[in-house]
Amino acid sequence: MLAPLLSLMRPQLELRISAACQQWASAGDKSLEERMGPPCRALAGPTSRCLVDETERSGRGLGVMSELLAGRFGDDSELVVKRCAGRLLGLPPESFQDVPIRELARRFKAAAPAPAPVP
Repeated sequence: MLAPLLSLMRPQLELRISAACQQWASAGDKSLEERMGPPCRALAGPTSRCLVDETERSGRGLGVMSELLAGRFGDDSELVVKRCAGRLLGLPPESFQDVPIRELARRFKAAAPAPAPVP
């Protein structure tokens, strides 16, 4: 029902995903942040499609839209992000259902390779 509206929001979502990816991956290194632009943009497309698909599949479209319009990240958005993380990693969508989102973020951040020193 809300798929067309969510699809219209995909370009904005991709920009936000790309910017967050660059900030996270660069750890404040401006040169690295710039170099991370192309790979982060490449990741943003499939991620935004997954988020739109999982929003529809989960039946949480209205809740996600309400949270987006309110500028907050709530229970509906969290469920969709967890389902999408599972899918993008080749796992069942329910894989992260019982894991707090902050724990997922902490684990992904801890697993990320440290940026190479700039000569």
